[in-house]
This record gives sequence, C-alpha cells and structure tokens, in this order.
Amino acid sequence: MPGVSSGLPERWRERLLDAEVVRDLTPEARAALLEAGLPRRLPRRAALFAAGDPAEALYLVISGRVKLVRGNAEGQEVILRFVGPGELLGAVAALPDSRYPASAEAVEAAELAAWSRERLHPVLERHPGLALALLGLVTRRMGEVQGQLQELATERVARRVARALLRLAAQLGEKTDRGVRIDLPLSRQSLAELTGTTLFTVSRLLSAWEAAGLLEVGRERVTIRSPHGLVRIAEDLPPP
Repeated sequence: MPGVSSGLPERWRERLLDAEVVRDLTPEARAALLEAGLPRRLPRRAALFAAGDPAEALYLVISGRVKLVRGNAEGQEVILRFVGPGELLGAVAALPDSRYPASAEAVEAAELAAWSRERLHPVLERHPGLALALLGLVTRRMGEVQGQLQELATERVARRVARALLRLAAQLGEKTDRGVRIDLPLSRQSLAELTGTTLFTVSRLLSAWEAAGLLEVGRERVTIRSPHGLVRIAEDLPPP
C-alpha cells in the first residue's frame, strides 16, 4: 500500500499511548496495539478513504490534520470535523461489515498510525476493553454529527459560524498574546463548508467581526480576540 511501511516508529509511541481511547487500557492492551500498528504518511490534500468505502482500517493521527467530509442533499461538500494529533478516525473499522460514513482528506501533510482490520480484530478479541472504548467513540461521534446536522438545518448562519469557530478553538486553540489562535490552515472556503453556507457569507461575517475586534483574520489563520463576544453571537445573547 502506498505510503505505508512496516513497524511503528519509536517516536510515535508516546502520542499513541496518550490518545484518549488508549490511555485507560490495560498495559497488555496498549502493548498489543503498539505491536499491531503500522505507519502511514499522507501528503497534503491526499485522500485517506471515501464515504461508502469498506472500513478497512483504524487510524490515529500522529501529526498534521485530516478533515472528515460528507455531501449533503444539495450536493454541497460539508466538513464534519477536523481530526488532529492524538485523535482517532475510522473507528467504525472495529465493527463488522462496516463502511466509512464520511470521506477523509489530509489538510496538511500528516503522519498516521494505522491498524488494518486483519491486524486490529485479533487485538479486539483478546482485549474487549478496547472494543468497548472504540464503540463508545463511534457512538459519541455519531451524536456529534447528528447535532451538527441539526444545527445546520435550524440555526442562523451567524450562530453556526460563531459556534464552529468556538469548537475549533476548543479543539485546536493555541493561546497567544493576540488571543486564541486556531492552529489549523483554515480558509474561508473551508469555514463555509464546515457551516453549510457560502464563501460570500463567511467572508462578510469575518470582515464584520474583525472590524468589531472579535477576530484577527490572516491568510488561512484565524485568531479569536474576544471569545466572549463570539459566545454572545453563538448563543444569540443581547449585546452588553
């Protein structure tokens, strides 16, 4: 398989052992995962899998970012989630005869630990705690997607964009002297796809919020200067 080599590099193991689903496993289960994992490298914008493909592997992001994307009823591409270092994707591979519910594409060059079905399922059979943890992750992610789709269908655009920025800041935020910088190459088009709106609408909102001192918008970078101001918009609260 292109981009895959044998053996999991030693420098990746700390990231794997600190992953949410992995850190509470027994030492034996963690050791089994380390033994079964294989490295994979993805160039920027390379596809990892497509929606509807058989779920043939589970992945853990070591470095870089991957976006999960799905088409909507209008044929538009909607970004469901950005997955960063220490996070799993493709957890449905733990379920029999499953298919990926969304497509995955590298936002930037990424390194991933990969477990094919053939290498993963014997580990799950020997360590049911891992199977339960992955099932819990699948359930949580399904709930998040349902909530996001409900938000896209019912909320005003400004609230959707504000909430998306706040979620990204919580997931990928980095504190700086200018505010909370979203550590992700985030174009206006990507933000439009994340919130189910148009490039024009996103550009207009970002310009207005930057003029109001809520944001600082650079080339594919957004810094939140006033999280409280965005929360007011996200929650439709009256101005102070």
